[in-house]
Amino acid sequence: MSTTRRLHIKPEADAAFSRGLGEIQRDLRLPSAFPPEVEAAAAAAAAEPRWPALDRSDIALVTIDPAGAMDLDQAMYVERTDGGYRVHYAIADVAAFVSAGDPVDLEAHRRGETLYGGETKIPLHPRVLSEGAASLLPGQLRPALLWTIELDASGEGVAVDVRRAKVRSRARLDYESVQKRLDAGTAEPMWAVLREIGELRRQREVARGGVSLPLPEQEVSVADGRWMLAFRARLPVEDWNEQISLLTGMAAAYLMVQAGVGILRTLPPPDPRALARLRLTARALAIDWPAALDYPDFIRSLDPSNSLHVAMLTACTSVLRGAGYAVFNGAVPEQSMHSALAAQYTHATAPLRRLVDRYVGEICVALCAKQAVPEWVLAALPGLPTTMQACGHRAGQYENAVLNLAEAVVLAPRVGEVFPGAIVEVAHDDPRKGTVIVREPAIEATVSSTATLPLGADVQVNLVQADPVSRTTRFEWVG
Repeated sequence: MSTTRRLHIKPEADAAFSRGLGEIQRDLRLPSAFPPEVEAAAAAAAAEPRWPALDRSDIALVTIDPAGAMDLDQAMYVERTDGGYRVHYAIADVAAFVSAGDPVDLEAHRRGETLYGGETKIPLHPRVLSEGAASLLPGQLRPALLWTIELDASGEGVAVDVRRAKVRSRARLDYESVQKRLDAGTAEPMWAVLREIGELRRQREVARGGVSLPLPEQEVSVADGRWMLAFRARLPVEDWNEQISLLTGMAAAYLMVQAGVGILRTLPPPDPRALARLRLTARALAIDWPAALDYPDFIRSLDPSNSLHVAMLTACTSVLRGAGYAVFNGAVPEQSMHSALAAQYTHATAPLRRLVDRYVGEICVALCAKQAVPEWVLAALPGLPTTMQACGHRAGQYENAVLNLAEAVVLAPRVGEVFPGAIVEVAHDDPRKGTVIVREPAIEATVSSTATLPLGADVQVNLVQADPVSRTTRFEWVG
């Protein structure tokens, strides 16, 4: 499921934003820099990584990320085989640089994950590692965890192996440029194979009963000093690439479940009462939801370019609650599934940016080598769910605060103007309050009225507040 609002913001472009960003970081007590001893330990580790014996720098791996990204966790090469497909997926080997209990490791446990606030970020690891020695930068020999996953002709995984190897990425690519080459028919042959695998994996997701919410993403950008907000649909190549990451996470979960040791990312099934409320919402929006149509198929029937359907998709996020982590060393937990994926799944592919992935990688490498899971991994497992839940909550607070600040900065000069929009949510306890989406500029904000808000209706709303200091943007329905 993707509901991320991508933010591309250059804080130096606006003094109000720069001040506000500093206030957010202080309010949330976020670290402004790494302690000197952590930077020193990272620099020493960067100079002397632990190199594996296996050399697979012959594989023509490439990375694909948002433009400008330097913390490159994954490099990929996919190919057809006689019976289907082979995926080579190299993941940055953080443990080649970081040891349990060293200064970098202890600081990573305090941080949990990289925090993103537009073009600024608060990294999990010092940049000398995350954007330097450990990053899978092009042309550089790097230690990695090399996943090899065999798929049959239907896209189903039939074999998996992961081992430490030296790798060398051939190129640092970005989604937009690759998509343009795909559309023009000039992309390298590997991307056609990725498209086949991505579409097959998506078909398998549908067959399992998995569901993705195709909400448009929100971007905030600055060009020539002008602030802009827009909703952006995901590019197809992003979805295909995501399927490779999900495939790897499912393969890692399979290895751990078979061995009876590991950590899973879980999401409980939707509450039947929440689904019943969603059916009422669909009725209020005059969207047909036949009784025989289940929740995943209903989601797939919605069109994210239709404002009524966007309102419905927004409401659907309310049932995907309760995500967590399940640790086990013996019996697999009763609730081990990720309901949105309709599969067992774990985080495995972003160790430069998320702490838990390093531990998943270490477990899977040991299992494939038929070795015992390292004691330092087993000792840390019980505390990881609490660490990851706390840092996930902090990341959500930070991203939402930064977005709210950016929206207020953009709209501050336009208080008093009337904008067209759509009511996408009405509060259960007060139908005069809710959420409106304004598409130009792209804003999702609170809206109020003296009368009951018309859920799903196209409306005119007056901007009554856009305050960068309080990071508040508020509209009123003018009827």
